[in-house]
Amino acid sequence: MTWNLGIRQLSDDVDVSGTIVMLTDNNDQPGSTGEQTPAPTDNLKRTKTGIILHPQPRDNPNDPLNWPRWQRDLALIVIGFHCFVGGGQTPILASGFTQLSNEFDVPKSTLAYLVGAFMLTLGLSCLIASPIAILWGKRMVYLLGILFFLAGALWGGASHSFGSLLGARIIMAVGVSPCESLPSSSIAEIYFHHERAYRLGIYTLLLLGGKNLVPLVSGFIINGLGWNWVFWILSIVVGFNFCLTFFCVPETFWLRDPVPNKRSQRETHLAHLASRARRLSRMSNASHDAEVSFAVSEPEAIPYKPYLKRLAVYSGRHSGESFLRLFIRPVLLYSYPAILYSTLCYSLAVVWLIVMSELLSQVFSAPPYNFSSDIVGLLYVSPFIGGVLGTAVIGKVSDMVVRKMTRMNGGVYEPEFRLVMILFVFLTITIGLMGFGWSSEEEDSWIVPTVFFGIISFGCSLASTTAVTYAVDSYRVFASESLVSLNLFKNILGFCFSLFTNDFATRAGYRTTFIVFGSIQIFISLLAIPLYMYGKHLRHWTDQRPRV
Repeated sequence: MTWNLGIRQLSDDVDVSGTIVMLTDNNDQPGSTGEQTPAPTDNLKRTKTGIILHPQPRDNPNDPLNWPRWQRDLALIVIGFHCFVGGGQTPILASGFTQLSNEFDVPKSTLAYLVGAFMLTLGLSCLIASPIAILWGKRMVYLLGILFFLAGALWGGASHSFGSLLGARIIMAVGVSPCESLPSSSIAEIYFHHERAYRLGIYTLLLLGGKNLVPLVSGFIINGLGWNWVFWILSIVVGFNFCLTFFCVPETFWLRDPVPNKRSQRETHLAHLASRARRLSRMSNASHDAEVSFAVSEPEAIPYKPYLKRLAVYSGRHSGESFLRLFIRPVLLYSYPAILYSTLCYSLAVVWLIVMSELLSQVFSAPPYNFSSDIVGLLYVSPFIGGVLGTAVIGKVSDMVVRKMTRMNGGVYEPEFRLVMILFVFLTITIGLMGFGWSSEEEDSWIVPTVFFGIISFGCSLASTTAVTYAVDSYRVFASESLVSLNLFKNILGFCFSLFTNDFATRAGYRTTFIVFGSIQIFISLLAIPLYMYGKHLRHWTDQRPRV
């Protein structure tokens, strides 16, 4: 038994999903671990600076990877705007809970169902949206989702009872579900591997920014025009977004050659042989003096699909897998320890923010603060700043830590290196939760719990990004489905917390409530220690099982 940097190692000839050679100091080192003899790279397309393009674009201008940069970036911005608006729907009414409680004559614990039912529907809808997108395309799912979103917003604006508003929220959740299950895979389809990190950062920033800025804006609308106008104005925004999506986001699916994966030594070997056979066949048919292309080209022989044809909503069936298999795969992935832990970490990170949205009005609308809904909305500036800083820090610090540990490990990267950031997650979220509860119980100056709210958001940004990167790096072949797994459990957990959070805080007090929440975070954070030590063995164990 050998250990490197605290990680228990396997024998050198064993393939393990997620383990790769990232840094090489000499030509004698292999290009990756967990694969057979590396494929030759002479015939691969590269950037002008020599970076090998992955995935390899086809010699077809209609391949999304060959689209002009401005067209791909425009699609990203439109999808990101949709995620910004959709991401803010969970806490959109948080600052107006006191007003809604008085108008509907229901306790705030009942109003929490507006959040809980939304999250439950959102999670279940992701299970349906993802298979449909894989089978028949993401463009259709995006557009149908926005139509459901618009219908729910119009219904919410016309609501005059708690039951009607609850129904509107459920319909809205169905429409918002593509925001959580599709954007990351859309980015992967229109950008090369070396271009994705920056774009995923933009998507994450917009998604988290919506959760913090939308409640701020809605607080002013509720105080000035009434809560119904939140949904009327939202309807206008969603309708505008439908037009943007229809005209600026074509279908991004493109069928590519299978690539070798790390499911097992046998599967990897067979996939590699098949890939090599295809390359040799193409090379034998080509002239011997043909030069290798080092840039993405757009051959004139293949016509560019007209703009109007690219606006088609339905583009045929894209996969031969059954709907049922795709439907249940995110649930089966919970049997993978890396994905299960990522799910717990990610779910708690988002649930703490939802818990804060449910309790914020309860804390600051009562004495000694007596804040109005617009002032309560302004308090979301603190978590917005914390979230932005957290997103910026996790990108820089995490990559720096990973590069350093990879060098110390002989150039070999292990996904467990990402778990080092859980230390900062543990410190910030625990301090933020317990500090907020304690200061609220002691009725400290409003700035004290507000700062702790920002610290919570900072830690939650670290946790969510760490969880996603660890899951994707461990099982890249399941990158899309694993994100559905994360969001499904997150929304179900959020629904469960909405059933008792307000009542628990009222009975036990804010200090006790948030000490309990902080203790849960401590327990989940400590699980990262054995997972870091034995995570590689667990990944190897899942590699030996039949593929889900």
